[in-house]
Amino acid sequence: MNSPLESQPLFYLGPLPITQAIVTSWAIMAILVIGSYLLTRHLTRLPDKRQAALELMVSVLDLQIRETSGASPAPYRSFIGSLFLFILVANGSSLLPGVEPPTAQMETDVALALLVFVSVVWFGIRSNGVRGYLRSFAAPNAVMIPLNMMESVTRTFSMFVRLFGNVMSGVFIIGIVASLAGLLVPIPLMALDLLTGLVQAYIFAILALVFITSTIEEGQARNH
Repeated sequence: MNSPLESQPLFYLGPLPITQAIVTSWAIMAILVIGSYLLTRHLTRLPDKRQAALELMVSVLDLQIRETSGASPAPYRSFIGSLFLFILVANGSSLLPGVEPPTAQMETDVALALLVFVSVVWFGIRSNGVRGYLRSFAAPNAVMIPLNMMESVTRTFSMFVRLFGNVMSGVFIIGIVASLAGLLVPIPLMALDLLTGLVQAYIFAILALVFITSTIEEGQARNH
């Protein structure tokens, strides 16, 4: 197993090194995009079992968004749902022989955390305007501006560290047990790792939602 702190390039695309994490991430994105298209291309007013299952999943996602943030789910459904599905599939890819989950590599988790950081800025500006978003850093008063800015950075860093640490540790434990005890003994650990991957995907998506909506609420409070 390669060190998660070192990413060995598989090949180069011009000057850009292409690592296994990048290839796996793009494969997962392709699977999700193609799968979404195939599952949703024939939607009707009278749903069949497939469409009913999809609508149930969307309803559960909307319920989680509404209960967590108190906000309308529509603006955040696509982003939070895509974030959850990508991390879930990426974590679960560790069950495939010879595949290391991209979320066990630093560059993937840094990219996901930066994506959340950019989304916080995007949703904040879209809801409150540039001035309203910037004023959110002055809550509850202007003295807190440096600390609030630092908090935005540290929240992003904490999301990266949490996801990277949990996924990487699971991969290492399964690899060590497999090397010592053979192929069949680690199966219960693999099931536990799959459950942990589900929990980590949920936590990451929920934290992203909380960061976005809390920033919007702070900006709205300052504008009033």
